[in-house]
Order: sequence, then C-alpha cells, then structure tokens
Amino acid sequence: MEEKRILCIGLVCLDIISVVDMYPAEDTDTRCLSQRWQRGGNASNSCTVLSLLGAPCAFMGSLAPGHAADFVLADLRRYAVELPHLISHPESSFPTSIVISSASRGTRTILHTNRNLPDVTAQDFEQVDLTQYKWIHWEGRNAAEQVKMIQRVEEYNQTCPAHQRVSTSVEVEKPREELYQLFGYGDVVFVSKDVAKDFGFHSAPEAVKRLRSRVRPGATVICAWAEAGADALGPDGELVHSDAFPPETIVDTLGAGDTFNAAVLLALSRGQRLQEALTFGCQVAGRKCGVHGYDGIV
Repeated sequence: MEEKRILCIGLVCLDIISVVDMYPAEDTDTRCLSQRWQRGGNASNSCTVLSLLGAPCAFMGSLAPGHAADFVLADLRRYAVELPHLISHPESSFPTSIVISSASRGTRTILHTNRNLPDVTAQDFEQVDLTQYKWIHWEGRNAAEQVKMIQRVEEYNQTCPAHQRVSTSVEVEKPREELYQLFGYGDVVFVSKDVAKDFGFHSAPEAVKRLRSRVRPGATVICAWAEAGADALGPDGELVHSDAFPPETIVDTLGAGDTFNAAVLLALSRGQRLQEALTFGCQVAGRKCGVHGYDGIV
C-alpha cells in the first residue's frame, strides 16, 4: 500500500543569503564571499527535508505572484514536494528574508519582510481531503485560525478507526502570546529555545517538564536547545534526551530547526519510539549544519 503523505502548513518565502567572513560592523563596507537565492519558510523547509528523507509530502501555504514566487515554486517541484493546496493572493507581495551568514562563526542574522500576504485560514483548510494524509504539521502563525484547523482534524479522527486517524503537530517558535494557545493542540508540540526562554526556562529539560501542563493529555512536548541537544516528554511522562551531533565544521545553521522538526515527525510517523525519533532529529540537523542548503543531509 502506498504510504500516505505528510502535510506541512505555514510559510514559503525567498531567502536572499549573503555570506561574509565576519558579521559587518556598523557603518562599514563589507565584501560578500558569496550570495545565493534559496527557498525558505519553516514549513517549506521541513517539506524539503521530508522529501530528501524519502517521505511523500505536501505543502499548504499562501502565494503571491512575481519572479520570487516562480523561483520557489520551481524549487518545491525540484524536491518533489506536492502542491495541491496553494492559496493564491494576486494582490499581495511575496515575502522575502535577507540573511547575513558569517562563514567564520557559522551564525546567521535574518531580516524578514512579509507586508501583506495573508496566512492560510480555516476556510482554506476546509478544502483539504484529510483521507490523503497520515500527519499534518502546523508552523505556528495565525494561531486562532490554526486551532480551528486542528479541531477539524480532531473531529475527523473521532469518526475513523485508529489506523486511519491523522496525527498532528504544531511548532511554537516565535515568543508571541497569541501563539501560546497552540500548546493545547496537537499530538506533538515543538517548542523553540526562544519560546522556552520567554517563559523563563534555562534548559530544554526544564522547558518540557514545566510546559507539560500546557499540552493536552497524551501529547508529546519537544524542545531543541542547539548544541545542548534536545529533550522531550511523551505520554508516559518519561524525560527523553538526545545529545547534539555537530559537524566537524559548522557551515550553515539556517533551517536547522526546521530540519530537526521534519526528521523527528517523520520518525514518529513511521512508528519509531520517541528516543529514536529525537536522536534521528539531532543527527539529521547536525548533518544539515555541515552543508550549505539541504542537499548534503542524506
């Protein structure tokens, strides 16, 4: 039987990446070592990784016209990401990110522009045929609308036998109060280091333990903490940890979190234990940090 797809819902944008030797000081003229265009956006990046890891996947997001949109659409197709649910907004501007990447330190600074492109709504999501998917992942954005989408999946699951139900996950990456309502939804909740710090937590173990009361009963909460690895608490309440797997040389950390999320949810969707999934996520994210882009992760 053909494997059902994983659907990622969120942002696709154009990343314009300038690589410099050192991060520029104020009021200086710096020569770039290289510059490139790359498709970005958390959900879009996770689709790239899922496809490279051999998982059939689809992307749902908003799109505006223009050369940037033509570029990202061609790139999505190049990675065999299916696009049955693109929402066209012809009067909007396509979002871009200016990324300054320091070659000597392996760090990056992002300046994101998204002026007027609406996010996917619950009404848009009504058109999704849930029977086509085994897992749906939301990049936390317009949380109130996304809650309605997840509730639709929950209602659908109540009508299905267990083996036909759609698993759900959400990513709470930005420290914004509006997004914190997403903690109560999803089978898996990915929490960023920035959000954990916004709550006053100082480590991934502390974050998952303290945030467990915010997720629904039976859900898993996961927090990655860069070089400290990642921790998770599953339905049984046992703390699970994986060390990081850094490359010999850090080349490009842009999208490392999206890579981690994709690898973890793929492993979980294929029935692997939480410990195995967490370790796999850290391994793949580590490989991603050792290459430009994503093509070297497998």
